[in-house]
Amino acid sequence: MQYAFELEFGVRDYECDLQGVVNNAVYLNYLEHTRHEYLKTLGLDFAGLHRQGCDLVLTRCELDFKSPLRSGDLFVVRLNLSRESRLRFAFFQDIYHLPDQRLVLQAKAIGTGLIGGRPALPPQLQAVLAGGGGPNP
Repeated sequence: MQYAFELEFGVRDYECDLQGVVNNAVYLNYLEHTRHEYLKTLGLDFAGLHRQGCDLVLTRCELDFKSPLRSGDLFVVRLNLSRESRLRFAFFQDIYHLPDQRLVLQAKAIGTGLIGGRPALPPQLQAVLAGGGGPNP
């Protein structure tokens, strides 16, 4: 599968729970950071949008855990972006262990924009969605 963006990480000790695996909630941080970095490559700075009065917010997030990550593991988060509806977009994100490319997690994050407190997508994001979600590597 081709992805529009990917970002590599390493698991830090403090991200693991008593079982020695990455805590479930930490995966949300990996996914969020990847989304923000991807948006920057499109000229859409998350914090900059907020300063302009637009907040991108998640409305739903589905995670399917396939295999665990442990302290010191290297992994990559890959994503694609698509329009879900007139006011919603979806990030499809997969995490793979490196170097063996073992699937760790599959996620779908649905979001919208809030401009002046009302649901709306900023014109910059609408343009990206109209173009298919951004550049492919």
